[in-house]
Amino acid sequence: MDSVFVFFENANPIIGALYATLFTWGVTALGASTVFLFKTMSRASLDCMLGFTGGVMVAASFWSLLSPAIEMSEGEGFIKVIPSAIGFGLGALFIFGMDKLLPHIHINFKESEGIKTTWHKTTLLVMAITMHNIPEGLAIGVLFGGVALGIPEASVAGAVALAMGIGIQNLPEGVAVSMPLRRAGVSRLKSFWYGQMSAIVEPIAAVVGALAVTFFTPVLPYALAFSAGAMIFVVVEEVIPETQLDKYTDQATLGFIGGFIIMMSLDVALG
Repeated sequence: MDSVFVFFENANPIIGALYATLFTWGVTALGASTVFLFKTMSRASLDCMLGFTGGVMVAASFWSLLSPAIEMSEGEGFIKVIPSAIGFGLGALFIFGMDKLLPHIHINFKESEGIKTTWHKTTLLVMAITMHNIPEGLAIGVLFGGVALGIPEASVAGAVALAMGIGIQNLPEGVAVSMPLRRAGVSRLKSFWYGQMSAIVEPIAAVVGALAVTFFTPVLPYALAFSAGAMIFVVVEEVIPETQLDKYTDQATLGFIGGFIIMMSLDVALG
């Protein structure tokens, strides 16, 4: 672990953000590769993994993003929280807008959103997960950008902890994309391909985020809160409702609690 921190401390923060999100992409591919071992997965396991994903995202939103954004803002009282409040709201509105405009379908292959299209359901599912991975990559990039600026609240350890947490939750996310495709009759190879491709946007978003805060320093607290708002919107609008459609809500809730504890522990212990 020490060697990992040394590597990222010596690397250019933008390159660090790229490598960190290449790791999260790789973990997604690892999760998607389960289709080569299994054709189906129980609904209870899927709900538990989705709950875990939600727990990690909520914990990361506060411990890794919102809390540092508030701490680095100037002023006192309501003045101090204004940048975070604005950024958080804009992040949620960003995903809300994408939900309304970009065609996509939920994991259950029943609920579709966005403009009407003739795209295949497989493409629509991958589009949904890809769209929701944008704030995850952006969050890592923004935090590494803060490191480049020498902001005390943005540390290499904190950025690495966030990347580790998102990587951990990307494992079940890869499963959650590839398994429904496999169950729907898509080949193992195509199910894996689409599953891992859902996270390809994370390195792109990370580099964009790191560059943005590097060139526009004042936007850092807004950008951190923006990522948090986007992630929370995804959890509340899609991840949690998806786990409540069957009879395994308790397992999903316990998965959420486990994910939250792991991400909170990573951020506090390493960040």
